[in-house]
Amino acid sequence: MADQTSDVEVFDFSNVEFTLEDLVSALNDMVKEYRKLSHTEVKAENDNLKNSTVEPSTVELGEADSFQIKLNKLMTENELLRNESSELKAENERLNEVMSSWKKSSVSLNKLQESQKPVNDKYGLGFNVSESSSGETSTRHNWCMTSSTK
Repeated sequence: MADQTSDVEVFDFSNVEFTLEDLVSALNDMVKEYRKLSHTEVKAENDNLKNSTVEPSTVELGEADSFQIKLNKLMTENELLRNESSELKAENERLNEVMSSWKKSSVSLNKLQESQKPVNDKYGLGFNVSESSSGETSTRHNWCMTSSTK
């Protein structure tokens, strides 16, 4: 290849006489040439596309059909997800109502428990004032005593 004659310079990178500046300069020249060639090729390809009558190929039509099928599947899936979402919203509202009802019931139960007498409190309506030591209860009820007179 050393005998090859052309208008393109060829570097022998194994030659130690080249300096770093020579290599950088050669690389910059190659980049400039590449940009010029690629720009020319792109421009030529664009001109060809503009001048040609564009008819979709069967491959492009097949791809379009494939995309349409995928789009239809996604639209169907989207509709199913919307339906599921609305069902979940309705279920959430129903559960919120149940929770609200439970909270109200809990508040009512707490109020009822607060108003009840302790288990050992034997004063008031329904209890005898004095009990006999033999376990017999008096037939007389003290209806006047209330829990407030403890």
